Amino acid sequence: MTRPRPERSAPPSPNAPFVAPDALSGRRAVVTGGTRGIGRAIALALARAGARVTATYAHAETDAAATRAALIEIGDGHQVRHSDTGDPHSVGALFTELRARGNIDILVNNAAVTRDGLLMMLSDTAWSDVLATDLGGPFLCTRAALRAMIAHGFGRIVNVISPAGLMGKAGASNYAAAKGGLLAMTKSLAAEVACLGITVNAVCPGVVETDLLSGMVPSARAAMIARIPAGRPARPDEIAHAVVFLALPHAGYITGAVLTVDGGLLTG
Repeated sequence: MTRPRPERSAPPSPNAPFVAPDALSGRRAVVTGGTRGIGRAIALALARAGARVTATYAHAETDAAATRAALIEIGDGHQVRHSDTGDPHSVGALFTELRARGNIDILVNNAAVTRDGLLMMLSDTAWSDVLATDLGGPFLCTRAALRAMIAHGFGRIVNVISPAGLMGKAGASNYAAAKGGLLAMTKSLAAEVACLGITVNAVCPGVVETDLLSGMVPSARAAMIARIPAGRPARPDEIAHAVVFLALPHAGYITGAVLTVDGGLLTG
């Protein structure tokens, strides 16, 4: 019987910035669900690359305050705003204010919720809540940001999806359906706006070292890590670097793509 390989330690995050501090200078970015986990890493990475960042959150005031402090430490012009991405009125109010302040150049649709359960036992609310936030939210935010991007002839939209959207996930049909729908929306919109200076791409993280993973029982964590050829979960900043890359002006010929950052998880 083959024993599982021990989990590899992640290499330390490099001290040097991923891109030059002015790579996104003058650009304004919105990151939904941007105050914890992957979203927070994305917001901070975009800010370090020179973008002026608005990070949104729906819950967890403590995380929002910590992210606000981290953004202020990086520089001026950043903000953290409460917004429920599944609520059309909340999204409308946020983007009306943002458009009044200037361009919206980069949109990262990261906010998501889960309400796992077997499909035949899934409540109407568990289905509708997940679809409203995880698929409806990106639709609402993208529609709200798109006119400003078209008017200025530049836009970078990055949707954070999941392996569940590519291969399904037992016990999470609502989440898988939302992420699969978001992938289809990514490719459809990319074709619509490719001639307007706007790119639309998806980043697909694998297993990432977040609070959810660190809170798992050791045996369940070990079983999950054993499926990853790289032998370890990703650091949140490794996902963030992929998003920053797709947001760069240099990535203007990449659209409708899915950048999988999973340590080889989907190769098996």
